[in-house]
Amino acid sequence: MNLFSPLGSQGGPEVFDELITTPGVRLERIVSHGCPTPPGEWYDQPRAEWVVLLRGNAVLEWEDGAKCPLSAGDFLLIPPHQRHRVESVSFDAVWLALHYEDC
Repeated sequence: MNLFSPLGSQGGPEVFDELITTPGVRLERIVSHGCPTPPGEWYDQPRAEWVVLLRGNAVLEWEDGAKCPLSAGDFLLIPPHQRHRVESVSFDAVWLALHYEDC
């Protein structure tokens, strides 16, 4: 599998492809197609998430209103239960997300 194809239809909802799944780790590819998180919705995940934007641009927003612009190659660690959302994202955005138990 290539991380950049197939990308699916442009303009559709996000596509999540699980690449690796074990009891303590999940690695997934996310293709966003320009679809941000709907207004008022937040991700609140029980596991830590390390995410890298492989292609495109995006802005993550934290519950406290802080924003984090991302470009291709940028990565960050999101601690468990840190509520966040994708405020904006380009149509060509491809992410790699590693969810794991925070020790």
